[in-house]
Formats: sequence, structure tokens, C-alpha cells
Amino acid sequence: MGMSTDVKQDSREGPERAKGQDDYILRAVDLVHQYGPVTALDHVSLDVRRGEFLTILGESGSGKTTMLRVISGLEKVSHAAQLTLDGVDVRDVPAAKRNCTTVFQSYALFPHMSVEENVCYGLKLRGVGKDECRRQANDALSMVRLAGKGTRRIGQLSGGERQRVALARAIVTRPAILLLDEPLGALDEKLRYDMQAELVDIHRALGMTFIYITHSQEEALTMSDRIILMRRGRIEQCGTPENLFDRPASRFAAEFMGFDNILPCTVQAVAESGEATVNFNGTELRGVCASGAGFKQGDTALLAVRAERLTPVTEACVVGDTNVIACSPTEHVYRGKYTDQTAQAPDSTRLKIRSWDQSAMPGAFNAVTCRVQDCVLLPN
Repeated sequence: MGMSTDVKQDSREGPERAKGQDDYILRAVDLVHQYGPVTALDHVSLDVRRGEFLTILGESGSGKTTMLRVISGLEKVSHAAQLTLDGVDVRDVPAAKRNCTTVFQSYALFPHMSVEENVCYGLKLRGVGKDECRRQANDALSMVRLAGKGTRRIGQLSGGERQRVALARAIVTRPAILLLDEPLGALDEKLRYDMQAELVDIHRALGMTFIYITHSQEEALTMSDRIILMRRGRIEQCGTPENLFDRPASRFAAEFMGFDNILPCTVQAVAESGEATVNFNGTELRGVCASGAGFKQGDTALLAVRAERLTPVTEACVVGDTNVIACSPTEHVYRGKYTDQTAQAPDSTRLKIRSWDQSAMPGAFNAVTCRVQDCVLLPN
């Protein structure tokens, strides 16, 4: 499923390790999970490589958190043809005996304990001696930039510091998989950016497998080796961040990943290269066919292009691998980091244009241009 990065191999061996699974820390086949009449996971299958940073992305109710709870053992899956963690069948293994740890958005720290005591908690349950507990806890706190704060109480910490304590407590036991359930959701924007970078650094330093749950495409694109986009309990698309950002496979994936312009069109011709020519209200445009779309002449389709890939121009002409759409400007909205300009085509289709340089947006124009490779042809 999708692409994965090369990862470190785990040297651990055990009598229950299944042969032929050395590359994968987690394998799940045909997962179905129901809450009464509601199907939260609908025949989902995925493999996770050792050392991979995998993000499960989706809107509320898509099944992403249910997936995490099934992996961790917090939910006993209704049906699974296979569910193995580090080669061991865990379908009937309780959460406490699975070699994975979860970091929650709510932190779930013990307020009556110090920072060091919180981090040591999991080690003590495993019978690690006091001195070794302290050493490992201090190492973990140093990794999350909290060295010297072990004696502080939880109430004395900021939200970002509490999240770091929760992370240190999770990584100190070196689980096979670290599960992160929207851990940055309660942080302000700057802290979120800082923690995204820190999580990537920690992942690289440890070589541990991370499975990250979020509804934020920005978080997914920033940190992940691979992204699984979920919708209504199923996997909508799976691939690298670049793949989902530039080559969505469906209208839902395109809109979720920020394609603001979805234009209905008719396929005129399809080349062996995977490029197609379409008719959009009398204008001939070209785009790259979505993977597996299988278009043929006469099919109705959707041409998707990101707002930031449209450039307003005057007296436009088609040059090389460029599409041109006639339109005229209407209203614009200043959004701080960028400006959104709305334009209207002759048939009243509205186009959104985004510019990161406000001074580059002309006051008047009669068309927009975009590169052919920035246009994706989707099934209608």
C-alpha cells in the first residue's frame, strides 16, 4: 500500500515472530470495527514498516482514532483477518501487554507527581531499578528539551512543556510503536510548529515507528514518510506527502488536500503518457490523469488545480505546457500570510487564485494560466 521509506531493521528475535515479516512492525488485514449499527472501520488493511513515520489523516468520524485504538488494544476489534505487532498476533492481547504506547492530546499526566516521577512511571511498572529509572528518565527529558526540570510539578509547566513530558514518558520505555493521537491539538500555532520539528528530530534520533493521528493536512505533510487518508471508515488514498499534495486520486482527496478549483469537463483525448486533453466550456485544457482513473474519450471528468498554482495575466496566449482560462477579477480577501482573489469565467464558474506576495496580484487581468503538470484529472 503506497510508498514507504527505507528504515532500520529491528534485531530482536522471538519464537513467535512470523517468518517473512521482518520489514513490517505492524500488519493489519481486513479490519472491521462496529459501534452498534455504526461501522467505524470498514474492511481496512495496512502495513507499517519499521522506523516509519506514518500519519493517518482524516476528518472527524473518518475512523482514524478508531484505527489507533484498535492497534493499541484500547478497542477489541470486531473482526480482523490478521493483526500482528512485531510478528505477534495481538487480536486477543490486551492493551497493557502490547508493545506500543499512546500519547494523547489531553497529556494524561499525574498532577500529584513530579515531572521525573511521571516519566519514570512506566519504567517502575516494568521493574526497573530506581537509579536506572532516573538515568533513563533524565535522558528522555533531555531529548525533549526539559533537562533540569525533573523536580517540577505538572501544574508549574506550560502546555508545550506538559506535552513534552507526555512524550518523554512514552518514549522512555522504547515501545515498538509510538501512537500519537492528535497530540498537538491543544497547543497554539507557534508551539505546534516547534513541536512538529521536534517530533521529526526525535523520530530520526530513535529510529522508532511513529503512527500519528491528525485532521491537519499541514501536520501530515510536514512530518510524515507516508500518509493514509481516511473517509467513512475506509482508506481513500495512501502515499507520500508529495503524492497526496500534488496527485490526489478522487474529488474528496483533492478537496481535503486543498484543491480549491474543481472544474467539470469532458475528456477529448488521452495520451499514453497519462496526460489528457479536456473541454472546459469550449476551452481546451490539459492535465495529468489521476492514478487508476482509466479515462476514455467522451467521459465526464473533473479538472483540479490548486489556487496557488493559478497566475493572473493579461493578453494571455498558450505557451508550451501551459493552460489558459479566460476570467475577470471579482473580490479579494487579505489573509495575512497570503491574499485570496476570486475570479469569474464567462460561464460564471468561480476560480480562486492565491498569492503569497500581495504586490504581485494585479488589479486587473483577463485570464489565469497554470502549468499542465499542476492540473489533475479526476473521476466525476
